[in-house]
Amino acid sequence: MNRPFRFRALSILATGIGAAALLGSAPARAIETINLRLPLLETDFSIRVAELRSPEALIAGDSDLAELDRATRGEIGRRLKAVVNSNLPFDAKAVIRKAQGSPLLDQVLLLVGALGDIDGLPDPLDPAQFEQAMERSAAKGGITLLDVIEQLPGQSVTVELGRLGFSIQRFRDQRRSAEKLIASIPAVGSAGPLQEPGRQSVARQELKIVVGHRPEPLALVVLEPTGSGAAPNRLVVISHGLWDDPSNFEGWAAHLASHGYTVVLPRHPGSDQSQQRAMLAGKQPPPSPSELALRPKDVSAVIDAAAQGRLALRRPVNTQAVLVAGHSWGATTALQLAGARPITTKLQQLCDEVRDPSRNLSWILQCNFVGSADSAALVDPRVAAAIAVSPPMRLLFDVDSAGSMKAKVLVISGSRDWVVPPGPEAIEPMARATRGGASGHRLVLAENADHFNLRSPRGESGGALRALLLAWFNSAARLSPGNPPELPLAGWGSATHPLRDVTSALPKPTPKPQAQP
Repeated sequence: MNRPFRFRALSILATGIGAAALLGSAPARAIETINLRLPLLETDFSIRVAELRSPEALIAGDSDLAELDRATRGEIGRRLKAVVNSNLPFDAKAVIRKAQGSPLLDQVLLLVGALGDIDGLPDPLDPAQFEQAMERSAAKGGITLLDVIEQLPGQSVTVELGRLGFSIQRFRDQRRSAEKLIASIPAVGSAGPLQEPGRQSVARQELKIVVGHRPEPLALVVLEPTGSGAAPNRLVVISHGLWDDPSNFEGWAAHLASHGYTVVLPRHPGSDQSQQRAMLAGKQPPPSPSELALRPKDVSAVIDAAAQGRLALRRPVNTQAVLVAGHSWGATTALQLAGARPITTKLQQLCDEVRDPSRNLSWILQCNFVGSADSAALVDPRVAAAIAVSPPMRLLFDVDSAGSMKAKVLVISGSRDWVVPPGPEAIEPMARATRGGASGHRLVLAENADHFNLRSPRGESGGALRALLLAWFNSAARLSPGNPPELPLAGWGSATHPLRDVTSALPKPTPKPQAQP
């Protein structure tokens, strides 16, 4: 095995140990040895934790790391010690204290635990002892990864790199169905007026509205056309994703506003960037499962405020046929408002299955909602059509009921999205939701797009999706209620991330197993 591979393996191990430390326990006996178990080779690569504290210990050590360090004249030791002795970029002690009992944290630990084992792990664990150890470490001027390693319970930690290889192969497999569909369908043309900014100048304002379901006012960004009588006089609400910010979608909003739409972007306070900063500072716990219901309530509150004239808009908008878009968790919010029904069935069945072939990083978020899914069916009948970009949905939603949804949904997925991979999270659910061809919902794949590069921040022109967003909402705005939007044959594509409507080419869904009598 070459040296760079070994160092990458050590970095992966370090990341895993840092997350596993959130178990919140202090050892009766501290971890002394780290073992990397290599696939195909009948050997482990050992590291003694004590050797990471000083050059003298490493020089005099007898582990595989010490021998490798001597063979490389200290290069490996210097690099590894720099990694493990750097202060963590957040208040680890406070984060641990706030995260205790969080379903989101449980899923992170489940994923990390699937990569290896801690030998001699005491049972039960004592979170208070671990917190005290972190306080002692912090008193020295910050907590390092090595501080965390030394507080792990047990005798040694073993990471199975073969299990890591299984996870990497699973992510590759989850993208293959998207690659196959992309290869079978030509990309849509990317020339035409949908790509260009509209004739309207755009005004921007920030404001806050009082809402009944939040203790603090809801912050909003509003972009609207300045010309009088600008068509189509419709309201669009855009919901951001987990630990994201409305500013990352103002490029979408500006493009739509230049074509006559009034666009509002609420900041979801329980899961935005400021909540993430507070969590990493130890001031707040991870997002609560209750946010699954609170986010759609934020959007409905925006529609209420527009209908009641509380947004100080330049012109009235139609609040009985609203258009909603969202990214990632915001896409999940859009689906809820459009009529997709969250259920607990698959969450309860699959959230603990770490080797399920469909498991992916989005399950960490979806499995956070085991106890709240059934109470989060919050369809808003005023939503006429929706766009869901990279939505986590395979576990969360009852896709078999999609045909009865009043609002029609365009789902967009990036072919290289490893956070919400297209195979299990878009292609499989949409194949079931659109079977028979009469539902009106559609799936578009974006070639070479990942989870983040389909967004368009403030100051940009709308990104790869600007024409597609406009085409779908233009069609929805022209139609009478109940009729599905239709995409034009060309003009809504992208030169940077070629787009394809793959709805008609989706594979037939696997039949659901029949219940035994």
